[in-house]
Amino acid sequence: MEHRRLVIAGTGSGVGKTTLTIGLMAAFQKKGFTVQGFKCGPDYIDPTYHTAVTDRPSRNVDSWMLSHEMVQEIVQRGSEGADVSIIEGVMGFFDGKSPTSNAGTTAEISMITKSPVILVVNCASMARSAAAIVKGFQCFAEGPNIVGVIANRVGSEGHFRLVQAAIEQECGIPVVGYLKRDEELAIPERHLGLVPSIERGELDSFFQRLGDLVLETIDIEKLYELAKAPQLSVSHSQFQRGETKSNSVRIAIAKDAAFNFYYKENLELLQSYGAELVEFSPLKGDVLPSNIHGLYIGGGFPEEFAEELAGQEAVKQSIRIAIENGLPTLAECGGFMFLTEAIEETNGRKHEMVGIIPGSVKMQNKLAALGYREITGAEGNFLLEQGVSAKGHEFHYSVFQPKGEIPYAYETKGMRGKKREGYMKENLIAGYTHFHFGSCPQMAESWIRQCKEINYE
Repeated sequence: MEHRRLVIAGTGSGVGKTTLTIGLMAAFQKKGFTVQGFKCGPDYIDPTYHTAVTDRPSRNVDSWMLSHEMVQEIVQRGSEGADVSIIEGVMGFFDGKSPTSNAGTTAEISMITKSPVILVVNCASMARSAAAIVKGFQCFAEGPNIVGVIANRVGSEGHFRLVQAAIEQECGIPVVGYLKRDEELAIPERHLGLVPSIERGELDSFFQRLGDLVLETIDIEKLYELAKAPQLSVSHSQFQRGETKSNSVRIAIAKDAAFNFYYKENLELLQSYGAELVEFSPLKGDVLPSNIHGLYIGGGFPEEFAEELAGQEAVKQSIRIAIENGLPTLAECGGFMFLTEAIEETNGRKHEMVGIIPGSVKMQNKLAALGYREITGAEGNFLLEQGVSAKGHEFHYSVFQPKGEIPYAYETKGMRGKKREGYMKENLIAGYTHFHFGSCPQMAESWIRQCKEINYE
């Protein structure tokens, strides 16, 4: 079977990768193709766009958090049933963990997944110089396969023709089309509170308009032709260890506008080790489902819904009692915030939360933490046992103010060194770090084993 996938790469951040990726996805769909989206790096918001446009869950691929084999398996599994897969890059094509290597870059992802690359170039204020930029990207490293260019932010069709002539003559690859400079094409500022509006369908008409514009000025048939790629062969799958349903445990997943940052693979790994996942919405007043053996409260933005969450007394009580009774629980970032005593807004207003973690969370206007994390569990951490480590990331605007000394859940190592993070008590593991179970599938196995041992009812 023929495989088709493309990496949409930028010369730098802000060249319009996301806008163009969404437009291409919508355009391919309008032509009758089934499209699968992927996003390079630890990002929950851009995949939400992809999912809204393609009606298929978009997946993250990250060559720092995940092994090369896991990246290949995610792309192979995610692409099943799709006519074309589109992998949106992150930052500039060669930007990653280090300025001196390709580790964690879009370029590395393109090589691991053997995917042809379309380079997006911001051509505002240049003509022949655009060819020099493309040439530089072609010559910089031998591995990536740059097969075409899309010129973004050109002033007119005439401007595009100048850029096209220069690049095709000097670089020997096709310039398959362009998008004009158009303020209306800009995606709404990507803040956390945007995700619910995407999921409610409020941006659907914007996505459709993008698709129409792409069809006018970009050669979709040519892109489909350029997207031919070899099949990825995965020798050892991490996702096929499912147990019989008679052994299964039920894990409750908080899923709504306040809590929706979950890597698809985290959930699928839990399922492959025998878990049945039961979604519930704290925001809508759903108390903890009955007959469950574990609880996962992912990230999101409880601060956007702090008042509504504060009013859900029955929900908070059901979660508090279950955790106190030993329910094996993981709460990441937004979930961690929800389990503290209160969330305090930047204006000083406080909203009472579940109250199982001693201390409160204070929102601030500047970023409190951002970056990759290597994670090792504290002694007694049932998810990360002695000697086992995982990878993940932090991204949050709030700070936790604990009441006195609290038992930490794990130690994280980032660019600024090591720190003790989170909160652990009996079977509760909570903290700001988002884990990627793909970096350590053993986490899923350990969690399910703990669910069976506790036999919580």
